[in-house]
Amino acid sequence: MMGKSKKSWEKRLVGQPDPLMVDFVQSLSYDKRLYKYDIVASIAHTQMLADQKLISKAELKEIKTGLIEISQEIEEGKFKFDKMCEDIHMAIETALVAKIGEPGKKLHTGRSRNDQVAADIRLWMRDEIEALQSKITAIQKAFVKLAEKYVKDVMPAYTHLQRAQPIVIAAYLLSFVEQFERDFIRLKNCRNMLKISPLGSGAITGSTLSLDRESTAKQLGFSDISYSSIDAVSDRDFCAEFIFDCALIATHLSRLAEDWIIYSSNEFGFVRIDDSYCTSSSMMPQKRNPDALELIRAKTAGVYGSLMAMLTILKAQPTGYNRDLQEDKIHIFSAADTVKASLVMAQAIVSHAKFDTKKISAGLEEGFLDATALAEYLVGKGIAFREAHGIVGSLVASCEKANKKLADLSLDEFKKNSPAIETDVYESLGPINVVAKYATDGAAGPKQAKEQIAYWNKQLAKR
Repeated sequence: MMGKSKKSWEKRLVGQPDPLMVDFVQSLSYDKRLYKYDIVASIAHTQMLADQKLISKAELKEIKTGLIEISQEIEEGKFKFDKMCEDIHMAIETALVAKIGEPGKKLHTGRSRNDQVAADIRLWMRDEIEALQSKITAIQKAFVKLAEKYVKDVMPAYTHLQRAQPIVIAAYLLSFVEQFERDFIRLKNCRNMLKISPLGSGAITGSTLSLDRESTAKQLGFSDISYSSIDAVSDRDFCAEFIFDCALIATHLSRLAEDWIIYSSNEFGFVRIDDSYCTSSSMMPQKRNPDALELIRAKTAGVYGSLMAMLTILKAQPTGYNRDLQEDKIHIFSAADTVKASLVMAQAIVSHAKFDTKKISAGLEEGFLDATALAEYLVGKGIAFREAHGIVGSLVASCEKANKKLADLSLDEFKKNSPAIETDVYESLGPINVVAKYATDGAAGPKQAKEQIAYWNKQLAKR
């Protein structure tokens, strides 16, 4: 049961706030998702107040019991949110006072909503990062599992969207595992930035009360406290960092989507997206549209928008807390929700995708994918690479005119261009031969793909 909602600051101002103002400044409609963290932080704060003899043990028990009951009511959907409370912090405090009376009024002792929300966001983000990391690990595992099926199958790699060199399909798939690993590490680094507790910083100057900041920090799993109360209440660097990390995850998802939208077209036909993740046309009955991938690509724009919005909010604020920072939650929540949903969708698509190896193989000889390998063959015969590059370039031009492949040339035709070429040249020609000859660590051949799959299976199993 709740009493009449009041503003925490209403006695300072004359009259009642305009309803237009109430609607405009409220954040309860979106920050109520912080309720668990606000209650946990409030319990820690209350415990510290009792330990410091600022409230009694009996008051501690009443406040703690009341907060736990409120948490259960919210969880069960029984709690009525009143927008007159402005935000989740006042909604909980108002409900607590209505529930237990005078002891509830002592909850805010030595605390401001400024340091309160700064702590709540850090606690929320700490959990959110773990959730995102689990989704990243899931999609990495899906890529590795798919790669295991295509260790020996060859496809063209592209640069500038032009055929470049041959690779095994597994190597292509594993390239995304690398990208998402960087995302995982960035989130880990961001989580390390969240270990600092701002509680006890108050509105901007700290407090004249003997608060034990280390106590609340320890209770909430923070490793240290902030050492500038002025900075602590207005620091949202970690929010910008978090959204940036989300933006790069979205970038990698968008690049995957772009590839597979192209590769699933009739012109390529490299990969087939399962019907479960396609739509058709309301007019054209033959269509299989990769709509889920297109939406993953499009949703990236929203995450970028959140990053730009967050940076713009921070750009020109004077020192100290400003109400502008209320808007931070809109953008961190949006970025996290979008990326989480996109990761889940992409993981499902990858888990059910199939590569058409027969169609890929049928066109594999197009585009002189073995040209670079031939140049490196000449390097092995003692010819400087720049000279070898010119020789192969001339051979490719001749073959193009004659509608031939490099492997179609006779030994005599090769020797006219370079006497260093011998019979063993044919072992370096053709996409299958080329991928088998890749020698460097991390290259796109079957040997390296097997090694990488073993490595990733071992690494991902640890998570």
